[in-house]
Amino acid sequence: MIANIVKPGNKTYGVLAYLFDKGRANEHTDQHIVASWDNFIPDPGPWDSPGHKQRLGQLTQALDLRVKQAGDKAPEGHVWHCSVRAAPEDRALTDAEWATIARRMVHATGIAPDGDPDGCRWVAVRHADDHIHIVATKVRGDLRPPRNWNDYRRAMNELTAVEEDFGLTRVPRGPEAAAGTSAVKRSTRAEEEKAKRRGHDKTARERLRHVVRTALSHAKDLEEFFNLLADAGLQVETRTLLSGDLGGYKVALSDDSTPIWYSGSSLATDLSLPQIRQRLAATEAQPTAASSTRQHRPSPWHVATAAAERIPHHLAHADDGAVQAHLTVFGEILYALPAHAPARLQAELQRAAAAFEHAAHTRARADHQHARALRGALKAMRYQPADHTGLAMLLDVAILVVLAVQRHSALHHHRQVAAARQTLTHLQAAYAQIAPNSLAALARHYPSDNTVNRYARTLHDVLPHHAEQILTENSWPALTATLAAAEAAGHNPATVLQQAAQHRPLDDAKSASEVLVWRIQRLGDRHAPGPGARTAQARRLPAQTAPQTEPGLPGAYTPPASRAGRSR
Repeated sequence: MIANIVKPGNKTYGVLAYLFDKGRANEHTDQHIVASWDNFIPDPGPWDSPGHKQRLGQLTQALDLRVKQAGDKAPEGHVWHCSVRAAPEDRALTDAEWATIARRMVHATGIAPDGDPDGCRWVAVRHADDHIHIVATKVRGDLRPPRNWNDYRRAMNELTAVEEDFGLTRVPRGPEAAAGTSAVKRSTRAEEEKAKRRGHDKTARERLRHVVRTALSHAKDLEEFFNLLADAGLQVETRTLLSGDLGGYKVALSDDSTPIWYSGSSLATDLSLPQIRQRLAATEAQPTAASSTRQHRPSPWHVATAAAERIPHHLAHADDGAVQAHLTVFGEILYALPAHAPARLQAELQRAAAAFEHAAHTRARADHQHARALRGALKAMRYQPADHTGLAMLLDVAILVVLAVQRHSALHHHRQVAAARQTLTHLQAAYAQIAPNSLAALARHYPSDNTVNRYARTLHDVLPHHAEQILTENSWPALTATLAAAEAAGHNPATVLQQAAQHRPLDDAKSASEVLVWRIQRLGDRHAPGPGARTAQARRLPAQTAPQTEPGLPGAYTPPASRAGRSR
């Protein structure tokens, strides 16, 4: 639950009139009092009910009685107004439950302590399923002000207990909130109602945020960022300071007859102009399409995958700024992927990106310099479109990253865990669609039977605990083709197998052969070691047993009949 205590005012009637009114977009329904300091006060009821204004005036007079009695001693801002909202995923609470919550809130904040006959006068109004408003006048029966300092902190502490007692979603607070509160700005109820009226499943704020994040994931500088926003159909305005420097920007949907503008910071705190500038400035120079032909350079897809693969380590060992930098650019990668993916995967990847921003974007200040290589690889992807293998390889690691984020958040940040779980579902669905074709494409380069048998013996030598499982997996042909390609590039098959297994555990993998395929794909993209280095690598390998080649013994491998017809 979330409480919001607004700045004290002095117009009791105005606040009550709003609460019992129809709302800006008819969002207020069945307006009624669920609890108060006095069970006999008049309930004004909905705005269009007979005698509504008369009862509203009577309620205002009753609440303001002690304020008038206090005269000049009454505080200037005598109206205390607090809203309490349940989480979207919570069940609908009954009036009786909301009444209990309201009484606990006025007690905890010092407005009307339990058993105090001189407590302030207050009412709790419900005009929607998911929240109530508590309005009180800050003059006690003894005409003194209430002791309600630190009311917000006390309200938050009480809501933590309410969530536990009522079985509601736990919202991060205190140090937990500082590390885990999402930077994404929530849409208002009016925005949600407008989207429904127009037949949209997302609000204008959400649609704009998606377009802005997607543009940022592709842009190399501010000029291109604004051009991409315009190309996507948004209305864009920038603000120039007296010095001539750019001071900010705002965007609006082009399909609005009367545009409603949103600044970048109103979409998400990390989309403000200063934050965007920092992220773009931290991009490490990467080769363009023209320069990449002059000499061999690793694929940016391999670089991005290798860099993302280190994020779980950063989560466990790096400081908050470095962690947030890597998670921020990883989120940008998820927003960039749909443009590089087949049409059938784009919807899943878009949903994964939208879910991940709730899982990873926090209020921690990101030190973007820590993720320069990853962001540089992201920008270079535009010059080298991915084949299915590169995309599947990156998705495989993306799943690992999200699993690590889920574990990292599990101690406190329950909403982040839920968002990570949603992200994981979409990424796994996308991977399941593309991986089989990618592995089949690799398997078409299946090497000769002698080479396959040699790789099987090497597998038994290097990974004796996993060899038998790997030899029976559907991705074994793709693994042999990957080993053959790495060997042709000058790598030692035993060395790359060992390195791949050391870098990523195989015990909990659904398919150990798939894990090895994608890891060796990246290792094989590196420059092959020279003769001296290969000799040193061989010395570091575990002592190898003499290979056994008799049929049926470990180390011998006979391709099944179904594989005999594969192209060599």
